[in-house]
Amino acid sequence: MSVKEIPLSDERRSHWLLLFWRSTVGKKVVMALTGAIGVGYVVAHMLGNLLVFEGPEKINTYAALLKSDSNLLWTARGILIVAVVLHIFAAYQLARLSQKSRPVGYKRWRAVGSDFASRTMRWTGLLLALFIVYHLLHLTTGTVHPDFVEADVHHNVVSGFRVWYVSAVYIVAMLMLALHLYHGVWSMCESLGVNYPKYNRLIRALATILTVIVAVGFISIPAAVLLRFIS
Repeated sequence: MSVKEIPLSDERRSHWLLLFWRSTVGKKVVMALTGAIGVGYVVAHMLGNLLVFEGPEKINTYAALLKSDSNLLWTARGILIVAVVLHIFAAYQLARLSQKSRPVGYKRWRAVGSDFASRTMRWTGLLLALFIVYHLLHLTTGTVHPDFVEADVHHNVVSGFRVWYVSAVYIVAMLMLALHLYHGVWSMCESLGVNYPKYNRLIRALATILTVIVAVGFISIPAAVLLRFIS
């Protein structure tokens, strides 16, 4: 006699999702999956931005292509916004659960089994969220860009990064992103169960390589503008 598969009702499915979200494991899985979306976006964004080295035509054509299909663009933006909101919300709730589990702090605290990147995840996450808002106002809407020209991405990047303290903000933000990304990739693999002892060194190496590539790629742009390699 064959076993008939009984589909979950909408109510039971919603109940299961709610229970999953309320669990610590569920929140960590949500953070991992939304983090993976963030990593994919960061890498794609970096590769697109590097077209600035090939001149105004390349980067401006690329930007125009991204905006040519508004439905696709807003779908991508919607997915990214939802991922960021869920990531931040899950991180906040996990932090609160951690605090509640130890209401009385340590009398004497020493870092054991952690590194600087893991200990600063909350702070780098918060500062990166603030940076994202600034970045959107600076190079997307032009609200805080004194010489913003609509649809001329090359001009906006060059004129924006010619201001040394603006470049400094971006470079510091990318260093924070490197810290967040390094530990984030490791945590993402751990939360999804990809942390077998025999593969841990490889995962660490891949996380390091990815972090270095992303950080160097992003930082190279304001650095090149300041050094007049891009004009």
